[in-house]
Amino acid sequence: MGQDIDKTAIRDAASVLLIRKDGDGPQVLMGQRGANAAFMPDKFVFPGGALDPGDATIPLASPLNAACAARLALGHPSPQALAAAAIRELWEETGLALGRPGPWPDAPPDWQGFAARGLVPDAQGLRFIFRAITPPGRPRRFDARFFVAEASDVTGDLDDFSSACEELSHLHWVPMAEARRLNLPFITEVVLAEAEAFIRGEEMADSVPFFDNATDISTFRRIA
Repeated sequence: MGQDIDKTAIRDAASVLLIRKDGDGPQVLMGQRGANAAFMPDKFVFPGGALDPGDATIPLASPLNAACAARLALGHPSPQALAAAAIRELWEETGLALGRPGPWPDAPPDWQGFAARGLVPDAQGLRFIFRAITPPGRPRRFDARFFVAEASDVTGDLDDFSSACEELSHLHWVPMAEARRLNLPFITEVVLAEAEAFIRGEEMADSVPFFDNATDISTFRRIA
């Protein structure tokens, strides 16, 4: 018999706040988790999910920003794998590609649709803005890194979600001014607030907030 997987163990994960800066004001891409989902049912969230072992081997057309990579490296041996996971999850859950034109003949199965568009994943526009570990007692636990990116870095139609999987429903661009009216997890509200500096065009902060709930003692600190 196969070995059981402990689904309450903390898994590395990555999410993307994709920001669209046109029209009447900035918008963020969000979708709703299913009512029967084990983790955060019915909640509106950003595209994201757990790191896959293969993410460490994914070629990137451009690497992460050096400052972001250095901060991520304080909690994970492969910052580029986290970037690849963020791009993959965005692709899988929305059908939107953060990529640069280029050949990728040996793309693994999860990426073949991406490569078929003539693209290689590009991490240059990602910015690491938040880290949070799910508290004990939840049915799923993640050590989640949140990235923000501009929709202008997406190759393709920003309103075409036809290649998305069924992980999220009601995918749509939400005006930032209205996002907090949705049914959101607490941490999503906090990350939205943190993203406002990026939306205003400010330089990266000197540190990244980290909600560490790895144990029963919740700790807040900043990653310099």
